[in-house]
Amino acid sequence: MTALLRGTGMHRAYGPTPALRGVDIEVGEGEIVAVTGPSGCGKSTLLHCLAGILRVDSGEVRYRDQDIALWTEGARSRLRRTDFGVLFQFGQLVPELTAAENVALPLLLAGAHRRDARKAATLWLGRFGVGDLADKLPGTMSGGQQQRCAVARALVTEPKVLFADEPTGALDVLTGEQVLREIVHVVREQGTSVVLVTHEAQIAAYADREIVLRDGVVDPSGLGLGARS
Repeated sequence: MTALLRGTGMHRAYGPTPALRGVDIEVGEGEIVAVTGPSGCGKSTLLHCLAGILRVDSGEVRYRDQDIALWTEGARSRLRRTDFGVLFQFGQLVPELTAAENVALPLLLAGAHRRDARKAATLWLGRFGVGDLADKLPGTMSGGQQQRCAVARALVTEPKVLFADEPTGALDVLTGEQVLREIVHVVREQGTSVVLVTHEAQIAAYADREIVLRDGVVDPSGLGLGARS
């Protein structure tokens, strides 16, 4: 499988505290990779470095064979408006905007016409079963509805890579699995690659492959949450 995204020798520290200590990772085109491990092992830091939200202290982060770790913050931000989608645990919808306005936001920031952005937002809300909430504010929605809107926003630009950081962690088990099944269905259709950070075995099981982090390094045993006897 061709590597679409590759991190090599990734180091990242917060002051004197190391978070990543020489991590290597590859993500193929259309592949879903789960990153698991105990709390504080560096999972979210790894995702943020791969997505260009954080810059590695040393090492490479190559997307389509270009080292985005060398890019400016502006260039990496533009990449997250086009090729990368990011989904966080609590959705982080803008509370003053309606569901449709939240989903349309990445398109508007990329220069799309307002009418076209609204049309695409409505379509994507419908794909996740919340089309009837287009004109509702986040505060009037359930947690599952908010997260579906957040997923629609992360995918509205049809990114090549979706970075999902504990995307179901704020939801109950049943709703979380429903949302994840919907995500997997859509990304499989589109051939989107996914980097999925989770601490839940049932969520990691949806991935094609699991990478286990412990103390900022990849566990060579590969025995993570989804391990089967």
